Amino acid sequence: MGALIEIKDMYKIYEMGSERVHALDGVSLDIDEHEFVAIVGPSGSGKSTLMNMIGCLDTPTSGKYLIEGDDVSELTDKRLTVIRREKIGFVFQQFNLLSKSSALENVALPAMYMGLSRRERLKLAREALTRVGLGDRLGHRPAELSGGQQQRVAIARALVNKPPILLADEPTGNLDTKSGEDIMAMLKELHAQGNTIILITHDPDVAAHASREIHIRDGRIVSDTRKGGGGQ
Repeated sequence: MGALIEIKDMYKIYEMGSERVHALDGVSLDIDEHEFVAIVGPSGSGKSTLMNMIGCLDTPTSGKYLIEGDDVSELTDKRLTVIRREKIGFVFQQFNLLSKSSALENVALPAMYMGLSRRERLKLAREALTRVGLGDRLGHRPAELSGGQQQRVAIARALVNKPPILLADEPTGNLDTKSGEDIMAMLKELHAQGNTIILITHDPDVAAHASREIHIRDGRIVSDTRKGGGGQ
């Protein structure tokens, strides 16, 4: 069996007037099942573009992207939607919660697109919220929760369809130090439970929690380091 994710000689070029900007400049990497990977770089390095490619949110100018052996460039829009819904859970710096909905309702929302009944959706949402330590906050709206708790709700929402991959973009960026440490501890726990975690960050302290660090600069991978025993 090949890698979970395979990226081969990927380019993403933007036309800015007469200038061509290489957001990704020949990136190649493999990510195996159950890895905890941090993709690290400063603003403008290409890490967010790479995240969009991995999440099937954008398409490369050239190069290959395979997920579980499927060439993404050959998939229909319908199939790509299924992959985003079933294979990848997204966590962002902004929590993106519905302010008038409870934690339970926010988490249940993605399960609606799985064709499940309301009862089944709420059952999955309760399980996901319990998994992130918020089983006693089901009825709370976002304004009634701390920033760290809101991010936990967002993580539960990403987990509700039980995707194998969790793609986290600066998940601690809007949190204080203590809350950020709690979220990183949770991601490490989810990794230990079997999720593949791909973390996008500019912060070396956040990246240090991962068992593998891929540093990107000017659209190119400049280092790729696996740490023995890290991220466990």
